[in-house]
Amino acid sequence: MATSTQPKVVSREEWVLARKKLLVKEKELTRQRDALTRERQELPWVKVEKAYTFTSAKGEKSLSDLFDGRRQLLVYHFMFGPEWKEGCASCSMAADHFDGSIVHLAQRDVTFVVVSRAPRERLEEFQKRMGWKFEWVSSNGNDFNFDYHVSFTREEFASGSAYYNYANKGFPADEAPGVTAFIKNDAGEVFHTYSTFGRGPEHVLVPYSFLDLVAKGRDEAGMPHPMAWVRHHDRYGVNP
Repeated sequence: MATSTQPKVVSREEWVLARKKLLVKEKELTRQRDALTRERQELPWVKVEKAYTFTSAKGEKSLSDLFDGRRQLLVYHFMFGPEWKEGCASCSMAADHFDGSIVHLAQRDVTFVVVSRAPRERLEEFQKRMGWKFEWVSSNGNDFNFDYHVSFTREEFASGSAYYNYANKGFPADEAPGVTAFIKNDAGEVFHTYSTFGRGPEHVLVPYSFLDLVAKGRDEAGMPHPMAWVRHHDRYGVNP
């Protein structure tokens, strides 16, 4: 792995000056992020016309059912295909932090659900192994993942023309990650309000948020691809 040159060592006074200079840029980024968030929330809505049926631990549920009595629904598209033996390691790193957030999201009228195409029995088995409690439903047998562009046909995958992150640039797997938001109006109609893919939902990768604060950062230089070091949390220290 490539190593970076150590920054110079300075006095505390010099460090504070450098830190305050960076703080100006951090505050500007915060203001830009706030403005971008407002634009995101002002995006137009698309009415969901198609009916979807998901398999949950308590039987079949519609998209409307997934709201669980709240007005807003947030879906994490977890990479776990119908023929996969286990879920994606990177998605699993994100999922390790979902359970603690759910109770807080509920206070802001948001229900959080994870969706994958793997059969419900396999999701349940893997979820038990990982120790997670969040709602995880299977979209196996419906078009949900394809309609929201996180699953691809064999032809799309083979041709490298899969539509992902709003472009036909392909994806290196037949399943992809993403986050999608929905809202329900007083009449019970469901609308799609937002989706983000690629590095868009990177903020749910909580360890990265911490790693970005330390001197070595993500320390991924020289790896075959970002997140090449990530394992399921029960696999660290175990030979692949």
